[in-house]
Amino acid sequence: MHLSETVNSGFFFLAPWLVLAPVTGLLFNIVFGGRLGEKAIGWVASAASGAAFVVSALLAWSLAANGGHAVSVPFAEWIHIGSLELDWTFRVDSLSTTMMLVVSGVGTLIHIYAIGYMHEDVRFKRDPGRFRRFFVFLNLFIAAMMILVSGDSYLMLFVGWEGVGLCSFLLIGFWYEMDTLARPSWANSDAAKKAFITNRVGDFGFLIAGFIMFWVFGSFQFDEVFSQVSTIAPGIIIAITLFMLVGVAGKSAQIPLYVWLPDAMAGPTPVSALIHAATMVTAGVYLIARSAPLYSSVPEAQNIVALVGAVTALFAATIAVGQYDIKRVLAYSTISQLGFMVAAVGMGAYVAGMFHLVTHAFFKALLFLSAGSVILGLERGHHRAAHGHHDDHGKGKKKAGKGKEESGDEEYHEEVFDPGDMRNMGGLRKTMPVTFWLYLIGGLSLSGIFPFAGFWSKDEILADAFREGFTGVYWLLTVAAFFTALYVGRQIWMVFFGEPRHEAAAHAEESPPVIITPLAVLAFLATFGGAFNLPGVHTLTDWLEHTIEVHAGEFIWSVAIISTMLALLAILVSWLIYGRNPLKAAQVDPLKRPLGFIFTGMENKWYVDELYQAVIINPFKKLSQFLADVIDERFWHDWFHEKVIAGTYNWLSNIALDRYFDQRGIDAFANALGAWTQSLSAALRKVQNGFVRSYALSVLLGVVVILGYLIFK
Repeated sequence: MHLSETVNSGFFFLAPWLVLAPVTGLLFNIVFGGRLGEKAIGWVASAASGAAFVVSALLAWSLAANGGHAVSVPFAEWIHIGSLELDWTFRVDSLSTTMMLVVSGVGTLIHIYAIGYMHEDVRFKRDPGRFRRFFVFLNLFIAAMMILVSGDSYLMLFVGWEGVGLCSFLLIGFWYEMDTLARPSWANSDAAKKAFITNRVGDFGFLIAGFIMFWVFGSFQFDEVFSQVSTIAPGIIIAITLFMLVGVAGKSAQIPLYVWLPDAMAGPTPVSALIHAATMVTAGVYLIARSAPLYSSVPEAQNIVALVGAVTALFAATIAVGQYDIKRVLAYSTISQLGFMVAAVGMGAYVAGMFHLVTHAFFKALLFLSAGSVILGLERGHHRAAHGHHDDHGKGKKKAGKGKEESGDEEYHEEVFDPGDMRNMGGLRKTMPVTFWLYLIGGLSLSGIFPFAGFWSKDEILADAFREGFTGVYWLLTVAAFFTALYVGRQIWMVFFGEPRHEAAAHAEESPPVIITPLAVLAFLATFGGAFNLPGVHTLTDWLEHTIEVHAGEFIWSVAIISTMLALLAILVSWLIYGRNPLKAAQVDPLKRPLGFIFTGMENKWYVDELYQAVIINPFKKLSQFLADVIDERFWHDWFHEKVIAGTYNWLSNIALDRYFDQRGIDAFANALGAWTQSLSAALRKVQNGFVRSYALSVLLGVVVILGYLIFK
């Protein structure tokens, strides 16, 4: 079947609308959003993302009807230079459609959730005008991610790769000039810059890999590159794959470039969910899976990738145990779970890595959005408690989210209160029961408890590590799984059980249906999402084998039992520490005293940020100050500009040119010429004396001279 016939045989021709749909939504809101209400803006953006999901589903159906054979859908000419002809072409295969469905499906649920969340958040921040901007950026994020996963070449993938980097910068720093309490602060903008710069380091690795790739393959198109792998020296392939790993470490937050992701919590909670669950951080895992022919040809690179992922999984899991911010715990959890995925694709277990990517999108989006529901609940409770205290002053009693508050709201925001700090929570199981049960489902899935989705995908990674002989990776991931269940249990006991440790928690209110409904859908997926690749069924395996070389491993009972027992043990330990005797207000964490410096290390993130500060940032600042003060100011400006350039110019103009060349040269010559002219004129003046006898004598002398000359000649 010819390409054109294939494209026209199903819904493949709709592929460009993967990007055009969200772009249309953001353009509509830019042009007409000023005349629309918040609900209309939110639903336009959600419909645009939903349209991309519908297109993704139709493409997946068409691909299945096509026997799973990859289809390239040309859209426009792009780069034609010499022998290089690279067009803007969409690739529809089983790997790309899997990513399309996850990105657009989970992304649409996050859009719907954001309608309710941002309605309240912009009012807590006292800037409702930013509501439209948020959804414009959110649609742009979906469009950029769709470019990344649907591109038919590494160059098109890189365009989307940079696009999601830009969107993360815009959304992490969305409240760029204020903190969570709507007070002036540059913390959020600093977090956005940290993410942007860290990812530029990773992008450098991706670019070098791309340059080498084009040098040896002469192309960026996937099929053309993969078809030549066997003809290239393994050392060059190792260089390409390891430089790609640098890019993966930046985008998917692996050691040592993971430090930006916890700070990404500065963005509104829907942004956290979109970045951590469905879009940006999964890009690195997708890149390795897409480059499977490259990595599979060099086991040395695979071993390094697998080890980086496993070490990251354990390292980040230990840090999560010592955190107090509800979203920061989940942030380090994401880094850890990404480590599982990277380790899986590094081992060549591409299906296991992609399976965990899918289930993680479900339960991590559920957890982040549920955390947002908790934060809003505490904001409402704090708002309600504060207004109760101001009733005698006659201040406004509007509920949060119903309008901009007046002076009473300003007094409310003056108290230093962090709605994301778990030490301010407690007892929310009673005041926010729906959110509690949804959060519990997400937590159990993340912990790998049977029969939730996380159990099946995490067990498949552990089973592949055990089966393929990656013993070190297996044990690192197994211990990481134990810590995962430990910090999940700690979080649930601290947030939902015991007595409220702050007045805001005592007055917390459940979230509205527009927030709860997407959570319920995600909870369903987090519960039953394991059905996508159950042992003996291998639906996802059969689907992905059309694109990448996969193997369907058998279910290993011993691995599943060990991981499950460790998870249950961790939950039991968390109950003994945090559940049996719930924390009281202002109580020190129970782990702090028995673990001592170990817990202090976890609490302070093993001082990695301080290490970066000491080794990179402070020397960079000192170097910058040296370059600015000494090199630029003192040397370049004060000495070179003022002394060398300006001084030389002044000397040349004042001394050399003015005194010598002008005064003693040009002026002296002109003055001498004038003096000579005066002398000559004075001499001639004596000849022209006005006496006739003098003139007659002159004539006589002239005649004598002439005659003498003629006679002697």
